[in-house]
Amino acid sequence: MTEAQPWRAAALPADAVAVGHVQDAWGVRGWLRIHSLSASGDALRHARRWFLTPPDPSAPRARAFDAFATPVEVSVTQARWHGDVLVAQLDGVDDRNTAERLRGAGIHIARADFPPTNGPDEYYWVDLIGLAVVNRQGVALGVVDDLLSTGPHAVLCVRDDAGGEPLERLIPFVGAYVDAVDLVARRITVDWQPDY
Repeated sequence: MTEAQPWRAAALPADAVAVGHVQDAWGVRGWLRIHSLSASGDALRHARRWFLTPPDPSAPRARAFDAFATPVEVSVTQARWHGDVLVAQLDGVDDRNTAERLRGAGIHIARADFPPTNGPDEYYWVDLIGLAVVNRQGVALGVVDDLLSTGPHAVLCVRDDAGGEPLERLIPFVGAYVDAVDLVARRITVDWQPDY
């Protein structure tokens, strides 16, 4: 880099989670418009340290990206909702030109920097991915591969590779079907039968 930059090269933390990307500059004072992968944007608003990654070269407008070629760490001064737009100010990004150079950058946050959940029955989706799912009878139903948001509630996408042919089960993540989530044991117990 030939000029001083408000970011520094850094490896992604081992517990880094992709949480969004920079959509564009917002205003003339270096603010950024952020696309959050979660509806609340809680992790983005809470964390004071973000790790930015260059955009996928095939992404729209990626050719204009010249800010950095490897992950960098940035300090977040503010991140807040402005109406229905999530905006952020990074330390040292004080003008629109610098902000525009970050367009398309991926945003990662260390899982350790997420805010605590609001109660014992609230979970970050990233913590549920990879958990084994068993029913009340102890029958293994597979592993959480993904979650879907259907509006009123989330749905666990459970992949079962045990029978040779991969099988996907969709289990509503609601109290009527989910008996217990044990993050320490990495297991979810559900009221669900293998043939549902």
